[in-house]
Amino acid sequence: MCVSRCLSCVGVALVALAIICILSNLFLLFPNMDTRFLLQGHVTREALWSSGLWGSGLMVLLGARSFLVSSRTTGCCAFRSKMFSLILVSLVCSAVAGFSCLVSLTGLVQGPMCLYNSSSGETWGVPLRPTADRDPGYLWNSSLWSGVCLEPKSVVQWNLVWFSLQSGSSLIQTLLCLANVLNCLTGLVLGRGLSPNKV
Repeated sequence: MCVSRCLSCVGVALVALAIICILSNLFLLFPNMDTRFLLQGHVTREALWSSGLWGSGLMVLLGARSFLVSSRTTGCCAFRSKMFSLILVSLVCSAVAGFSCLVSLTGLVQGPMCLYNSSSGETWGVPLRPTADRDPGYLWNSSLWSGVCLEPKSVVQWNLVWFSLQSGSSLIQTLLCLANVLNCLTGLVLGRGLSPNKV
């Protein structure tokens, strides 16, 4: 087992996942790649929170950078002190990635903001939001995906894809950061890792 190699692997994986989260959140802010919905305030609330940008994006990127830089630390005492600080970094990263995952799942269950026909005419809102008498069945009922929202076009599919991608990536980030806590604890106790004896 090599603690440094694990740090590098986790760091590289987190960079890739953070880029996915950033891009997903950007796409959620611009349904159908149209800026007017964002400018008019007709974007899903959970996308506006931008947890994929600042949480599982920027914060996790900073954590990944720390992991990659620390994997090259030399010296027994220096390495162990780095491991102690990386435990804290891993916990912070897992917390923000977990928050981003929860926000994404909430956005997925609530459904998108769109223009739809209500009893008072066409209005902007969240028509697929679950209520006491209706479960979030729109996720499994594809006939609602194009039949409810008038504008933006295909916004239900748009939100399904990008919120699913963001929540999945954030979940993997959370698990990787929690696993990295164990890796850093191992590094704190054993140093850089176990290597075969040289004769």
